[in-house]
Amino acid sequence: MNILSRCRIIPINHLSSICRNPSTLAISKPDESLSGDKDVWSDRNVAQSFEFRKILQLCARNGASMEARACHGKIIRFGFQGDVMLSNVIINVYSRCGLVGLARQVFDGMPQRSLVSWNTMMALYNRNGEELKALNMFFELRNEGVMFNEFTISSLLCACVAKSDALDCKQLHCLSVKTCLDLNMFVGTALLDLYAKSGLIKDAMQVFESMQERSLVTWSSMVVGYVHNKFYEEALLLFSRAQRMSLEPNQFTISSVICACANLAALIEGTQIHAVTCKTGLCSNVFVASSLVDMYAKCGGIRESYIIFSEVEEKNIVLWNAMISGFAKHARSVEVMILFEKMQQDGIYPNEFTFSSLLSACGHTGLVEKGRRFFQLMKTEYNLSPNVLHYSCMVDIFGRSGHLSEAYELILSMPFDPTASIWGSLLGSCRVYKNIELAEVAAKKLFELEPENAGNHVLLSNIYAANKKWEDIVHSRKLLRDSNVKKVRGKSWIEIKNKVHTFSVVGSHHPRIQEINAELDELLSEMKRYGYEPDTRHELHDVEEGQKEELLRRHSEKLALAFGLMGLPKGSTVRIMKNLRICGDCHEFMKVASMVTRRCIIVRDVNRFHHFSDGHCSCGEFW
Repeated sequence: MNILSRCRIIPINHLSSICRNPSTLAISKPDESLSGDKDVWSDRNVAQSFEFRKILQLCARNGASMEARACHGKIIRFGFQGDVMLSNVIINVYSRCGLVGLARQVFDGMPQRSLVSWNTMMALYNRNGEELKALNMFFELRNEGVMFNEFTISSLLCACVAKSDALDCKQLHCLSVKTCLDLNMFVGTALLDLYAKSGLIKDAMQVFESMQERSLVTWSSMVVGYVHNKFYEEALLLFSRAQRMSLEPNQFTISSVICACANLAALIEGTQIHAVTCKTGLCSNVFVASSLVDMYAKCGGIRESYIIFSEVEEKNIVLWNAMISGFAKHARSVEVMILFEKMQQDGIYPNEFTFSSLLSACGHTGLVEKGRRFFQLMKTEYNLSPNVLHYSCMVDIFGRSGHLSEAYELILSMPFDPTASIWGSLLGSCRVYKNIELAEVAAKKLFELEPENAGNHVLLSNIYAANKKWEDIVHSRKLLRDSNVKKVRGKSWIEIKNKVHTFSVVGSHHPRIQEINAELDELLSEMKRYGYEPDTRHELHDVEEGQKEELLRRHSEKLALAFGLMGLPKGSTVRIMKNLRICGDCHEFMKVASMVTRRCIIVRDVNRFHHFSDGHCSCGEFW
């Protein structure tokens, strides 16, 4: 008789039914009549061990923890717990089922362990967020004199990623070099990921360039690392390099590159990458769609954002928040409220990010009472505790509406220390409503929290200037000089024919500056026939009126608009990005310019979007 038939080996096609009904597990006990035949016994053990591994692997794929435990019981009953390979499979299936304690018990009970045993346990700890235990296990491995390999180092690097410690990076890099594992693809990828998450992006790039072999994960990790460290141009260049090598991007690479485009306001590149996502079939991925929604919104294309949002059938909270946030940035408060209601109707529970966008929308459109209601609603209806960002939004709501005392009282009542952003919001509102007393309080706090930020000194100086407090201006600017901090120079940029053109107040560096000035002068002459006059109240230097008009004329966004009118097709939208808040005169200038040129002009400043059309702005003068 065939020996294997006497062992009652279970056919592979019955494995699924075994997992559903562990009582059918029918591997027989060792036959005493065969105990003297070592070769037969060995063959039988190998066959039965193989079948147990098949069953456990199926349990791992299905996350069948109960069936796996039943199978483990059979293994112990039949005396197979000493099988190292089988024990490794048991550890793996418990790992996949999240049963960390049971996996460790199996590991500790093993009379012998292979390197796979150690690596599996380290990977298990990493997967369950217990990185410290993974690191301690490596020390145990070293103390026992066990040799490690590239998978051990990769697990160790993954454990250190959560800590993002620069010293760990260097030490682990040295260890991998010492053991000749630094050029291994898995080790290199994990190492550059750790460097990037520790802020050492140049070291990450050196590791990347030194790798002899790179996987798609390697390329993706490097792109993500660049974006994480705000090296957006480098991320786009690396993605372009990957494209030239015909590498197929995954959802993580695409999402990161789209994020880079969003932060650069690079609409043309973003549109091209959108085409790549459609080609690769990733448009339906909810996280890629969320990135696209955010990118178009940050580039001024709120209509495109909504089209993408609408086309996704299964929407999650991330996508809803991206769309609500986009509408909020564009001061579309009505759409924000409608979308909030629809989200709840679809059974999506709002979170902290949802309410941040709701409060932001209220702040930029003067909806004080709605802001109060949402702030209370998140605590009473949804049991969410307001964080610093929510309080900052409320201070902004009160401040922009002129409720400065209420804003200050809210700051004093906060359950945590106010941030620089909160004091900065109050200081900005004090500038609008010329409240010197509260401005000095906010500025003093900001000088303590951000001693290197020259903008706070400049803003206080401007408040003094608006109130004709020239002696205070002199004192404020002396403090600025003594503090040795540098003022951020205002600049604007515009993208034309795949090239970004940047302008500052000192705009003479542009090769076509004479043509730009001529175009701007012609536009100003036409605008004056429509009643536009420079508002010198917004030029706060103590100089003659004529000089003030000239300084206003050279504001960077005006130069960018003139160049856009020269270089863009007639009737097309002009999109301008600015690193500071648009001033009152430039705001009025853009309104009249949109009427004169019959163009839509979109300006994204540091706070929000302004859509200028037919002499009006989307902000409704509340900005």
